[in-house]
Amino acid sequence: MNTQMTHQVEFAKALADGTRQKIMELCCSRSCSVNQIVDELNGEFSQPTISHHLAILRESGLVSSRREGKQIFYTLNQERVAMCCGQIMEVFAPNMEQLEVAPASTSIS
Repeated sequence: MNTQMTHQVEFAKALADGTRQKIMELCCSRSCSVNQIVDELNGEFSQPTISHHLAILRESGLVSSRREGKQIFYTLNQERVAMCCGQIMEVFAPNMEQLEVAPASTSIS
């Protein structure tokens, strides 16, 4: 499997989990610590579980992290998300610009 395809597969695996989707949503426009994420998810998941999911997101490049003292804050890497979505589109819809979209029919039968 080529490198680009490997990245796409890792991206898809990271997105496939509902917990990671929730984490990505929380970290979309702000930095969050693990404890903030646990609190935001109303204790639905333990701190070790959230840390595990954050490690997967970090390894796939979907979140970036920064350390402040003893805490680490995570932010969604929006550029990486956009790039991976674009790469997936290139694979699964390479001729998207060539498609003609027929106007929706407005008559009701």
